[in-house]
Amino acid sequence: MSAASPSASPGTGTVTTAVPARLDRLPWSRWHWMIVIGLGTVWILDGLEVTIVGNVAGRLAEEGSGLDITAAQVTGVAAALYVAGACSGALFFGWLTDRYGRKKLFMITLAVYLGATAMTALSFESWWFFLFRFLTGFGIGGEYAAINSAIDELIPSLYRGRVDLIINGSYWLGAVGGALLSVVMLDTDIFPQNLGWRLSFALGVVLGLVILLVRRHVPESPRWQFIHGHGEQAERLVSSVEREIEAEKGEKLPPPAGEITIQQRKSIGFGTIAKTVFGRYPRRAVLGLALFIGQAFLYNAITFGFGSILITFFDVPTGSTGYYFAVIAAGNFLGPLLLGRLFDTVGRRIMISGTYLLSGLLLFGTAWLFDQGSLSAATLTACWCVVLFFASAGASSAYLTVSEIFPMETRAMAIAFFYALGTAAGGISGPLIFAELTESGVVGDTVLAFQIGAGLMCAAGLVAAFLAVNAERRSLEDIAEPLSVVKEVP
Repeated sequence: MSAASPSASPGTGTVTTAVPARLDRLPWSRWHWMIVIGLGTVWILDGLEVTIVGNVAGRLAEEGSGLDITAAQVTGVAAALYVAGACSGALFFGWLTDRYGRKKLFMITLAVYLGATAMTALSFESWWFFLFRFLTGFGIGGEYAAINSAIDELIPSLYRGRVDLIINGSYWLGAVGGALLSVVMLDTDIFPQNLGWRLSFALGVVLGLVILLVRRHVPESPRWQFIHGHGEQAERLVSSVEREIEAEKGEKLPPPAGEITIQQRKSIGFGTIAKTVFGRYPRRAVLGLALFIGQAFLYNAITFGFGSILITFFDVPTGSTGYYFAVIAAGNFLGPLLLGRLFDTVGRRIMISGTYLLSGLLLFGTAWLFDQGSLSAATLTACWCVVLFFASAGASSAYLTVSEIFPMETRAMAIAFFYALGTAAGGISGPLIFAELTESGVVGDTVLAFQIGAGLMCAAGLVAAFLAVNAERRSLEDIAEPLSVVKEVP
């Protein structure tokens, strides 16, 4: 790597570097597994958190729970506040992530999440519960921006699609754990009525502390480093990783495919980000919004409301809803796990549009069966399991898409913006609408909620069919040229 003169201040020099190409040509190794475990495992915590709240809603509403709150407030108001916090946190921490680096922020956001979750366990009034649900979401929103940026910038292009999908899909491993954990924690023969739900949140804190210890070893993104005036650190990091992988594989690495010349900068303003995303890439902006709105409504509504549907329409006991949710959560994880590789081989456009459209059509079918009275608690769960097998892969691809189709300097903020806007449209309105419709106990109201979710997924699938970017197996710099690139003079 050739750099500017030593007198150049950090963030203002011009560097020519092969770091992106060197990272992309690395074979899969133990180092990459460390990245996946250190960063991806927080999604398991998110799934644990959200699922526990959905499944304990009925218990929290019961007399003697220690909280004066209704089930509709838990699945509606508290859920919407959690999502509102996530949107706010994504924007706030997303800006900081692009400015101060991925590593600092994915440590800070996890700390915020852990503190707020611990305080949730100590709730004594509904306002306290609402406040710390918002702050828990605030930390999680920041995680989405910081972690998806780091993952895409550290994982080789040949594996980026499947790894990103599986990591985002690991949310559902936490959902399985949260569902089964709620069964135990809600068993009054084991824990008092006002204690079990508190211990559920406390366990999430313990697991988060373990992840925090592992995450300390995950490095800063070299791509972020060389753009922000830390070229020497990027060079040392990549060189050490190359030596480690060569020792592991017992062979020399092939030469990198090329170099890139960058005018370093310390930060980038909101105006430049907005001009880049909406002025330079308007079709990609429409794609990102469509994907996020569709999956956000479907997932936030169903995640927070599925337990209430089982209780309201099928008289499933409060303490048993976790078993049903564990089944659909398993289907959700299997989707990205089994279909993820196809996003790197068959391609982004076919797989993104296909998973969105197929899940939407299957949900329309489920709504019709529900309206006909043809479903039981078990068969409704089976239908949702199939719907979400495809929807989960599609939803995970929304995060993959917005993290790879915009320039390096805007990546975290782009993730934050599309997550926040799409989730605000679908994730805040979804729980509120869904709680209102399912609480009525009228079959037609719940059918309508199903149909809205299905329609939005199908619409997003059609948008992807026309606008999705063929990003499979391509370097991030090839998909979207960095704003800091220095053009060669002919």
